[in-house]
Amino acid sequence: MIFNFDGIVLGVAAFLAIGIFHPIVILSEYHFGARCWWAFAVLGVLFAGLSMLVAHTILSASLGVIAFSCFWSIYELFEQEKRVKKGWFPENPNKKRKS
Repeated sequence: MIFNFDGIVLGVAAFLAIGIFHPIVILSEYHFGARCWWAFAVLGVLFAGLSMLVAHTILSASLGVIAFSCFWSIYELFEQEKRVKKGWFPENPNKKRKS
């Protein structure tokens, strides 16, 4: 019997991408606010493009997972800004916020 581990590998890649992007979003909002959304958009497009150029299925899919983690991070940046305003996360005292 031959086992196919592709699904497990992609699951781990998705798990790691989500786990890594969570603190990146929090730190990005803390230091730059939601105005850095464009960086996530650029990275998302870059990783999506790389995903289409790579022939290896698992690597291509992993790059796609990272691309859409970047895109989802744009939404989460604005949500994180709301969470900070509610007091759920610390506000950077050195950063001026729009009222």
